Amino acid sequence: MRELMEQFEVTGSSPQQSLPANWNIAPTNPIYIVRADSSDFTKNSLATVSWGLIAPWLSELNEAKSSQSRAINARSESIHEKPTFRAAFKSTRCLIPAEGYYEWATAMGKFAPKQPFFISARNGNQLPVAGIWSSWRAPSGDIIQSASIITQEAHGELAEIHSRMPVFMPRDRWDQWLDPRNNSIENLRALMHVESPAAIVMARPVSSAVNSVARNSQELTTGIDLGEPETLF
Repeated sequence: MRELMEQFEVTGSSPQQSLPANWNIAPTNPIYIVRADSSDFTKNSLATVSWGLIAPWLSELNEAKSSQSRAINARSESIHEKPTFRAAFKSTRCLIPAEGYYEWATAMGKFAPKQPFFISARNGNQLPVAGIWSSWRAPSGDIIQSASIITQEAHGELAEIHSRMPVFMPRDRWDQWLDPRNNSIENLRALMHVESPAAIVMARPVSSAVNSVARNSQELTTGIDLGEPETLF
């Protein structure tokens, strides 16, 4: 957690305990987010939230929990319009630090369908993924904080794997992105536009062991050799 705080310049509040390492995160699992500190918007705070944004109008806990798997990602093209995401996009944005993420090849690319890849930062740092977060009050009165990753159309070599990729947020945009007072939709959409985003990351094929949520170790990110591509002739 200390490395996260240093990279994302966290000088505000932070969790009392670190999250255990998780190399195969599933919806509703706890994740870290970086957001503006509630007492001083010029400072960054680190928090833990549940992955998968809970829609503000839901009233039952079971319904809220089950809905999270459908809201782990929000499309950058329509996030400002979708009822589930638009309020959070306007006022409660965050960065979601990630060692990397998995993506599975589609039939549209040059790789075998469903071949998993691990995609991480070329510079070895945590990826600064753009996200949104919100608070939801359960009938019991408990507050559940949740978050979604913002995605965009894939670019460069990543488009040969999958049609979508996360929105990465450059360091010089963090302050504007995290400031809840910045509620200009036009400005926020411009912040999500990054030239050559695929150049920030590198992808390596990994074992299909990642397909099982029961498997959870750093070995899941180890690259494998795919061998020669198959051809028809």
